[in-house]
Amino acid sequence: MNKTGIDNGLFNTGRNSETGFRPSGAGDSRSSASALHWPRRASSRTIAGFFAKSALCALVLSVSFGLPAYADVRPTDEIVSEPISSSGVAAALCPDIQAENALLVSEDGTVYFSRDASEPVKIASITKVMTAIVALENASLDTVVTVDEEAATVGESSAGLLQGDSMDLQTALYALMVPSGNDAAVAIAKCVGPLLPSYDGTNALEAFVAAMNEKAEELGCSDTLYSNPHGLDADGYESDAHSTAADVGIVVSYAMENDLFREIVDAGDTSIVVQDAQGQDREINLVSTDELIGVYEGICGVKTGTTIEAGYCFAGAVSRDEGEFYSVVLGSPDSDARFADTVTLFDWMYGNIVEQRLINADSSVDYQGAQAPLVANVAHTEWVDCLVPATVLDPDIAVRVFSLAGDIEQNVTYRDLKGDVSAGDVVGSIEFVQNETTVASCDLIAASDVAAPNIFQRIGVLFDRAVREFQNQPLQATSVCLNTPSPVSDR
Repeated sequence: MNKTGIDNGLFNTGRNSETGFRPSGAGDSRSSASALHWPRRASSRTIAGFFAKSALCALVLSVSFGLPAYADVRPTDEIVSEPISSSGVAAALCPDIQAENALLVSEDGTVYFSRDASEPVKIASITKVMTAIVALENASLDTVVTVDEEAATVGESSAGLLQGDSMDLQTALYALMVPSGNDAAVAIAKCVGPLLPSYDGTNALEAFVAAMNEKAEELGCSDTLYSNPHGLDADGYESDAHSTAADVGIVVSYAMENDLFREIVDAGDTSIVVQDAQGQDREINLVSTDELIGVYEGICGVKTGTTIEAGYCFAGAVSRDEGEFYSVVLGSPDSDARFADTVTLFDWMYGNIVEQRLINADSSVDYQGAQAPLVANVAHTEWVDCLVPATVLDPDIAVRVFSLAGDIEQNVTYRDLKGDVSAGDVVGSIEFVQNETTVASCDLIAASDVAAPNIFQRIGVLFDRAVREFQNQPLQATSVCLNTPSPVSDR
């Protein structure tokens, strides 16, 4: 499969003059038959369009797509699962987006932003993410997928498949995900359905959709129902099918664990070869519906969706050194808005990742011939008033955290020190916590030797403690941590 070096216009939402495919279909915002592919020569008209797009991209990205005139911040929007209205986070620090439902989640499942993420809504062609999952997990990649009349005539967004075309499953998945092919969705479902353990020999399509719903339940989706493999919801496809931004986040996160799925949704414009009804090879150019591929730093998928009832939807994925994150925007007013909202969410996320130094002690102590921060004084329990100075092995320890999740707190644990203590011994530990999540930990290390009391000193300690007990005074020193985490954000 050959990835093109030129894509076909930024945020193009018009009818394609070559094919007549409309963007109003499930998940389709561009035709699949007008992509340019190397080594073919680009026309001067196309090149002009490419550079016009490039100039627009530069302008758009220079302001991170800007904040649309009708974007908003809502009191019920949640930052790290806490409503903005009660979080103390200023509205000016929150993402300003137009989507009716939204989610931003990390690779490890931490939700950083949500807007009505539990509301059941239509998700259009984002449905196809689950279609791909079920196919990948229940059939080999060389499974033959044949296009019948039902698949070829399903309508709306299409990969340009014709009745009688055949291909392997891997090729069909490109036709499904890159141009959002409804034809590929039906063909895959009808060919993989008979391979499912639950297939009873009657209706392969229904068996496949049942497997989609079973997988959603298995993944922990709380309010998702699929009724077809493509996401259409009108003109004979009316149903109670729905999902939520939260559930879409679960499905997308799971799908992105599959290497082939990642490769497909990150492909951009590409081409496939199918065998027609006469057994002849036919090349089909596929134009990606993901307008951020190759435009936004780190973007690596995932899926658009568009119907009148669902509005404009997009589930996106971005991966950079600072981490991998998945976004979901549902019910955006137009195609530009869904991509602008996605960029706003990702920019907001990465813009609020800060590297926080964890050891901030005012005093120092000599440790192995060099000055080290005096992080704590730890009580030696066999003495009355003896404190063991403690430092850490890495005084420059730092961690990347999300600044709006609140300040870092520390939980310090001290060991019950008895006997001789040598420099380098572990005498305790510090756990650093942000928003009830441990972000780092380190050991407290004795900075110097401290001997246990000898037999004569023990007698003195016993006498001293007897007096102290009579006077209601402490019987041993109190451990104290001298480290203070610096504030992460003024929120």
